[in-house]
Amino acid sequence: MTITATKIRFCHQTWQLKVQIQLVQSTESVTYVITDITPFHPVSHIWPDHPADKGSVVFNGQAFEVIDCQVGAVELVSGELYVGRAIPVKRDTQGWVFVVVHVLSYTDAINVGDVISLDVDKQYQLALSRGHSAGHLAYLALNKVLAENYWRKDADRKDPHGNYDFNSYAQETSFVTPDKCLDTYRLGKTLRKRGLNSADMLSDLKLIEQKVNNQLIDWIQRGVEIKINCDGEHLTDSRYWQCDLGESQMAVIPCGGTHASQLSDFNSITVTLIEMDSQTIEMHSNVNNGD
Repeated sequence: MTITATKIRFCHQTWQLKVQIQLVQSTESVTYVITDITPFHPVSHIWPDHPADKGSVVFNGQAFEVIDCQVGAVELVSGELYVGRAIPVKRDTQGWVFVVVHVLSYTDAINVGDVISLDVDKQYQLALSRGHSAGHLAYLALNKVLAENYWRKDADRKDPHGNYDFNSYAQETSFVTPDKCLDTYRLGKTLRKRGLNSADMLSDLKLIEQKVNNQLIDWIQRGVEIKINCDGEHLTDSRYWQCDLGESQMAVIPCGGTHASQLSDFNSITVTLIEMDSQTIEMHSNVNNGD
């Protein structure tokens, strides 16, 4: 069977699909299953901020738990599959296709050509989606608040609203979990040279936190749609988070994760800013979706 790049449906509010298996490969402990199309979101091997979806593969009435879901790359000449950090090439490299790898505990019960059902844990994916969108909204609000008083000179990088992009400059890590996003920022010498008054920021951290939360209240009350615009239907095609927050420009952010479908999915988002040390802060964005 010819192996093709995986078509993705995790941006289309799809949680179950009948699909055909293109490739099965096993180790002593796990079995990798690659299909032509999938509703499962894999964890990125480059920027693993958004966890893999959970769910199951169903074949002949038997359900196999998807214990992980990763990005893979197949060398077409050899048919060799490389998974996660073992991938040796960049996307769109000629002679390679990128695929979604559904990881099962070892089994020999399914084979290439079998038609299976891929069933995503909908509630888990939706909770991750809310957490990821909350992280985007929170950092846009933080950028806006900091742009008002905490930069002493113009910054080269601007965010989608035209504010100084503190998030882009300072973000060290970002991790999404159900209904939460945790961002870690470093306030180092380089950032101060670029014009951030980091000492003032730290001394005013609770005031900044309050202003960020007030801004989030205003934005969430808009209740508008959150769109994911896809350049194509394959895993490696670019995708963009888009939302009209009533600012001077539409917020458009490159992002490969899954997301909430509208601001009304949130009852509230509460941000907590924590000073870890003189050069590190954490931003915890917690979702209350009214359940």
